[in-house]
Amino acid sequence: MDKSKIKILVVDDERGLCAGVQEALRREGYQVDAADGAAGALKRVEERLYNLVLSDVKMPGLSGLDLLTQVKAKSHDTFFIMMTAYGTVENAVEAMKQGAYDYLTKPLDMQRLRALVHKALEFQAVVAENSELRLRLQKRSEPSPILGESEAMRHVARLIDEVANSEVTVLIEGESGTGKELVARAIHLKSTRREQPFVSVNCAALPEPLVESELFGHVRGAFTGAVATKPGRFQLADGGTLFLDEVGDLCAKGQGDLLRVLEDGTFRSVGATELTHVNVRVVAATNKKLQEAVAAGKFREDLFYRLQIVPILLPPLRERAEDIPLLIDRFFEHFSAKHKRRRKRVAGEALQLCQRFSWPGNVRQLRNVVERLILTHRRGTVEVGDLPDFLRAHDQGATTFTGRAGMSLAEVEKLLIRQTLTHVTDNREEAAKVLGISRRSLQYKLKQYGLLKGSEADTAE
Repeated sequence: MDKSKIKILVVDDERGLCAGVQEALRREGYQVDAADGAAGALKRVEERLYNLVLSDVKMPGLSGLDLLTQVKAKSHDTFFIMMTAYGTVENAVEAMKQGAYDYLTKPLDMQRLRALVHKALEFQAVVAENSELRLRLQKRSEPSPILGESEAMRHVARLIDEVANSEVTVLIEGESGTGKELVARAIHLKSTRREQPFVSVNCAALPEPLVESELFGHVRGAFTGAVATKPGRFQLADGGTLFLDEVGDLCAKGQGDLLRVLEDGTFRSVGATELTHVNVRVVAATNKKLQEAVAAGKFREDLFYRLQIVPILLPPLRERAEDIPLLIDRFFEHFSAKHKRRRKRVAGEALQLCQRFSWPGNVRQLRNVVERLILTHRRGTVEVGDLPDFLRAHDQGATTFTGRAGMSLAEVEKLLIRQTLTHVTDNREEAAKVLGISRRSLQYKLKQYGLLKGSEADTAE
C-alpha cells in the first residue's frame, strides 16, 4: 500500500483534536485534510475522492451519522471510522450498521487509531481487487472520454445518454485512437448493467480456428489441448456488456456464429451437446467502413444491419480542433496529479500549432504527448520549442488550408470556416472579413454546420 496516495479526511468540531489526528496521520505518510463540521466535510468530498473519513459522531448541525449517509450515497467506496465519547457509543454502533467500518472512543489512543486506520485501508485494498470497484475508481480519476464542446462530440454525448439504458446493439465507428472503447465503457457505466461485467475482446487478434472457442467456450476434451472446460467471452459477460472491438476483422465463420447468438442469445460451446443461454448487451466497434466491406463481400450484410441498430460515429481529432485546448487542459490536470508533477500551461503559439496538426493517432496520440511533457518538461509553460519534433516539423503554418479530394462544397466551406477561426483569428468580426462574408452570414453558417460552442448552441436551438 502506497501511503502517499491515500487520502483521508478528519472531521470534528473540536479543532484541537482534529488538528492532532491530522498531524499524527500525516506523519504516517498519508494525505490528510480536515474539516470542523459536516458542512465543510461535504464540500471537501465534492472536490476530492477520499479513501477514508474519520468523523466525530456528535457535531453541531449535521451529525456524523448524517455525514456518513450523504457521503456513502455519493461515494460508496469511501470507508468511515467514527469517533465518539463513551456516552454515545450506541450511536457509533448504529453508524456501523449503516456502513461504518469501525469506531474509536475518546479520548483517542493514537496508537490504536493508527492501527485501525491501517487495518481499514488494508481491507479496502482487498475489496478494491473487485474489478467493478476498480472500474468505478478509474471513472472518477480518469478524464472523461467524452470531452469537447464541438457539436460532433455533443452529439456523441447525447447518443450515449439516449441508448445507455436500452438493450439495443450499438456500432461505434471511428479511426484508431478516437476513444471507441471508452465510449463503449461510458455506455456500460450509464446503463442498468453497470454493476455487471464489462468484457472486451479484440476480434482482429482472434485466430480463425479459435474464434468459436474464444467467444463461446469449450468443454473438456473438445479438441486436442482442451484439458479443462473453459467459458467463452459471452459466458463471462453474462448479465453485462460484451465489447467486440475491430468487429470488421472477424472471420466469415465468426460473423455467422455472432449473428446467430445476437438473434436469440443462445449458442453451443465447442464440444457441448446442450445450448447455453446468456443475457448480454453487445457493443461493437470498427475502424473500417463496414458498408464498403459489405459491398465488397467481406462482411455479412445481415450482421451489419443487426449490429448497426444505433450507430455512433466518433470524429477524428483533426475535424474538431476546437476541442484540443480543453483536452490538453484535462490531460495536464490528470497527469500532473498522477505523476505528482507541477501543473503546466501551453503558450498561445504552441497551442495553435497543436490545433494545426492533423493528429493521425487522434486523442490517444495527444494524450501521450501531454504525458510526455509532464514527465520531461521542467518549466511551467510549454513553448513551441518544447513540443516534440514531429509536431514542429509537420506544422504547415496558420494560413495553410488542408482538405481532401472528394469533399463536398459544404464540407470544404465548413472546414475552411473552422480552420479560419482556429488558426487565423477567433474574433468573429475579423474572421468574417477574412472569409469575405458578413458577420451575420458567418453566424448563420456556424449554426448551419454545428460549429457553435456550448451555451451558444443551446441558445441557437
